[in-house]
Amino acid sequence: MPKLKTKRSAAKRFNKTATGKIKRAKAYKGHNTGKKSSKRVRNLRKNTLVSDGDKKRVEKLIPYK
Repeated sequence: MPKLKTKRSAAKRFNKTATGKIKRAKAYKGHNTGKKSSKRVRNLRKNTLVSDGDKKRVEKLIPYK
C-alpha cells in the first residue's frame, strides 16, 4: 500500500494532543473584532477540540501527525 499524502493546509491548522484528540483554533476572529465584545474576542483566542463528528474526517487529512 502506498504512503498517504498529508494535506498540508490541514497540517497547519490542526494538532493532535497526547491522548489523540485534535486541537483547532476558533473561527470568527479574523477581522471585524471591533464590533464584538472584548470577552468574546478574548475567548476566540483559545483553542478548542474538533467535534466527534468531524474527527474521523480530519484524521484522514493528517494521517501521520
